[in-house]
Amino acid sequence: MKTDRRKCGVLLPMTSLPSRFGIGDMGPGALRFAEFLQGAGQSLWQVLPLTATDAGCAHSPYSPASAFAGSGLLISPEGLMEDGFLSQEDLDSAPNFSNDRVDYGAAGAFKATLLQRVWAQFHRGGESADFKAFCQSQGEWLEDWSLFISIKGAMGGLAWRDWPDGLKFRRPQDLDRFRRDHNGDIGLQNFIQYVFARQMSVLRRRMAELKLELVGDVPVYVMGDCADVWAHPDLFDLDEDLNFVSVAGVPPDYFSAKGQLWGNPTYNWEAMRRDGFRWWTGRLRRLLTFFDRVRIDHFRGLIAYWALPADAETAEHGEWRSVPHREFFSALRSEFPNAPFWAENLGILTPEVEEARTAMGLPGMTILHFAFGHPSDNPYAPHNHTPGTVVYTGTHDNNTSRGWLMADATPWERANLSAYLGCEVTAGSVSGVMTRMALASVAETAVIPMQDWLDLGPEARINTPSTTAGNWTWRMKPGAITPDLTQRMRSLCELYGRTGA
Repeated sequence: MKTDRRKCGVLLPMTSLPSRFGIGDMGPGALRFAEFLQGAGQSLWQVLPLTATDAGCAHSPYSPASAFAGSGLLISPEGLMEDGFLSQEDLDSAPNFSNDRVDYGAAGAFKATLLQRVWAQFHRGGESADFKAFCQSQGEWLEDWSLFISIKGAMGGLAWRDWPDGLKFRRPQDLDRFRRDHNGDIGLQNFIQYVFARQMSVLRRRMAELKLELVGDVPVYVMGDCADVWAHPDLFDLDEDLNFVSVAGVPPDYFSAKGQLWGNPTYNWEAMRRDGFRWWTGRLRRLLTFFDRVRIDHFRGLIAYWALPADAETAEHGEWRSVPHREFFSALRSEFPNAPFWAENLGILTPEVEEARTAMGLPGMTILHFAFGHPSDNPYAPHNHTPGTVVYTGTHDNNTSRGWLMADATPWERANLSAYLGCEVTAGSVSGVMTRMALASVAETAVIPMQDWLDLGPEARINTPSTTAGNWTWRMKPGAITPDLTQRMRSLCELYGRTGA
């Protein structure tokens, strides 16, 4: 989706928004952030995946428990009150959550209690025609998700591969018996998805009124303990006993000398090809009901992917396997002729990867943190940027710019950065320097992580690849957004010709 207007936006996970309920959500905090972005001259807000996550994967949004279901953790209690489902007294019963970090366990427990109460009230009053229509329209994925998560709850959180055989192998009589015995639990899960969709629609509508784009993100893979793997085992590389044959990762790279062993089950691309890639097109179609465009994570994995034995301990010894990508992208072009996607084309690229991206007309990404090892011929260095790209200072996988200079950049990179700019770059100046370089780039779109606008250090990093502890928990503190920051952002966007509509 190409435009001729230079744009600027902010990268901020929705979970990182200030909120009194232990985690950022789709409620008033998100609406206020959107209004701030408009005042700051921005054109878009990019979020991380909003699909349901799981404690077993440390709530990584890139290992979702469903490719379709939204995260109930992002439902706003204030939004439920505005819809008449809750009272102020219900909201006042919230524990005193920390403002510094996401507390997934406590926030999840509190919201689950509220949602159960709301569902009981909603169900007693008679399910609305709107709710029934939602369940029917989304039935292709919703029935499997609600059944899956209800069984998982009844099994004390056991992974689906450890369920009794009748449920594990989806024997009709066993599934029918479970539906009869747990109809209320399944209804609750349907209702959570209904509320999620309603609240996202409110946010999307407000973003449109403010002439802002909402940019989503689609992980290439799902976690193994996922509704989609359980419901469609034929679409994944599993054996007849439903054990994983191969898992996903990437070979040694910038982030890890031993590569990244993600552990997600890989796809059976031949089976996907036979049904016209229906699962993929359905997944993207649903995302585009919420977002103006979607960033495709690990785009090169849609051309060829790094496959590892299921029992691998590191990602060093795998193999590249091809994807029927020409047929796949042909199906995407047919379904989405405007191609409202960005490609995360980082890592080990080949001419075939770039050929596929170019043929789809998708903007790629360029990251300034990667630019200063050898700037002269480095595609990430500003003088080598091209118009049809999206430039970032760093992404959710990078340190903040201040943290990068303090902890990650080599002495050689720091020296090159200062030489490139003709002045010494310090921890106190690097966030502003990197932001200005991104805004000055010829790239059509510049996306700045909110932490860099706030000049925060490594304590505000979102994720450190190949680690699990402490990721996905950073939150922006209440009061961080000030009139001075709003004006500074607008002034810089005007200076570099990137002011929003």
